[in-house]
Amino acid sequence: MRSKILIVDDEINILMSLEYLFKRKGYEVYIARNGAEAKALADANKPDLVLLDIMMPDVDGYEVCDYLKAKVPAPKVVFLSAKSKKDDVQKGYDHGADLYLLKPFSNKDLLQHIQELI
Repeated sequence: MRSKILIVDDEINILMSLEYLFKRKGYEVYIARNGAEAKALADANKPDLVLLDIMMPDVDGYEVCDYLKAKVPAPKVVFLSAKSKKDDVQKGYDHGADLYLLKPFSNKDLLQHIQELI
């Protein structure tokens, strides 16, 4: 069975490039442009892992992470964010993130981390 990945970001270029990357590697991929879409897609598709931006126009990534981590079973959550301060990173882990990666990131490194998590 293919692993399911939900990608959540309000930047369409990031969504499209990550969707292409993970589909090419054989993952089942869903994309959301905001927190509300992310919650709905997570409920409908039960992803194994969620790549999650923090700064989004409606519901921020922290709130989405809290929502996801309350699920049983909870998906792995990887924050992909430009918020690089130590406090921001710690806040991500405090909300239950399994990994926090800074933008810009290398696709090769991202793939390696994802394979380790799922």
